[in-house]
Amino acid sequence: MSESVPSMMQAIAIREPGGPDVLVPKQIPTPEAGQGEVLIKVAAAGINRPDVMQRIGLYPPPPGAPDTPGLEVSGTIAAIGSGVSGLSLGDRVCALVSGGGYAEYCVAPAPQVLPVPANLDMVAAAGVPETFFTVWSNVFDRARLEGGECFLVHGGTSGIGTTAIQLAHAFGARVLATAGSDEKCAVCCDLGADRAINYRSEDFVSVAKEFTGGKGVDVILDMVGGDYAARNIDCMAEDGRLVYIAFLEGFKVQMNLMPIMLKRLTLTGSTLRPRSVAEKAAIAQALRDKVWPLLAEGKISPVIDSTFALPEAAKAHARMDAAHIGKIILKVAN
Repeated sequence: MSESVPSMMQAIAIREPGGPDVLVPKQIPTPEAGQGEVLIKVAAAGINRPDVMQRIGLYPPPPGAPDTPGLEVSGTIAAIGSGVSGLSLGDRVCALVSGGGYAEYCVAPAPQVLPVPANLDMVAAAGVPETFFTVWSNVFDRARLEGGECFLVHGGTSGIGTTAIQLAHAFGARVLATAGSDEKCAVCCDLGADRAINYRSEDFVSVAKEFTGGKGVDVILDMVGGDYAARNIDCMAEDGRLVYIAFLEGFKVQMNLMPIMLKRLTLTGSTLRPRSVAEKAAIAQALRDKVWPLLAEGKISPVIDSTFALPEAAKAHARMDAAHIGKIILKVAN
């Protein structure tokens, strides 16, 4: 089943590895929905750190994924492949994809497609999938964060950070967040952090120990790596869980492993993009059951920093490389 779909579409290509200016508009064939897939007429697409890594040549798409960047979209269903049920042409949806989001049309596996929450417009909906899938699978599935526990997220005003603060707060955790300015710390507190830590003027280890009365933090979500590794372990509680999702300051470190044994710590991590459709489908179902009602009721919401038209992808990435708060979105269609 399909509506009228053009044979060619505008998309953003990576001319060569490099800075934001290597992102250029290009006419390419419109993809087709295969078995178990839908074709989405894209209204908006979210920009994420993995897109930047792909742009500079450090994060190639997995086998079978489009070369076009973009890991999350919102829009309407324009075509439905065989074997798909529960979705109809014209449905307002958002989706997690393995690539291809910076385009007028994008194919998505049907199990990774979710309805746009009632309280969100298309721009906000495009800022949901990548960060919400990532936070849920790492903080709640892998790290098993529970109400009443203390949770620390680094990079509190990033797309991941703003999502993690809101979700952890909504599910009853006490939340700490690090950020690089007093202004950003205030944003973290507005989103639900009990204490925000300006890492330029405060030591997050000392603050975390003081905040917890010396007990330490139960769960940490880290995308920094580098010298944060040993410091994270220092401020963790017994039976604490540390989850890595990126290493902006490097992934090779030297540290004392003894505290891991003495405090019975769990160090883990994951990437989302290469995981199977079945695994992502399970995350999608958990989000639909437990998080979508919060979005629909306006209790949590993606934080949108700025929007750019699709041909302005280079400007959007320049913004991503600079200081920003929350999600940056490409508006593809009205």
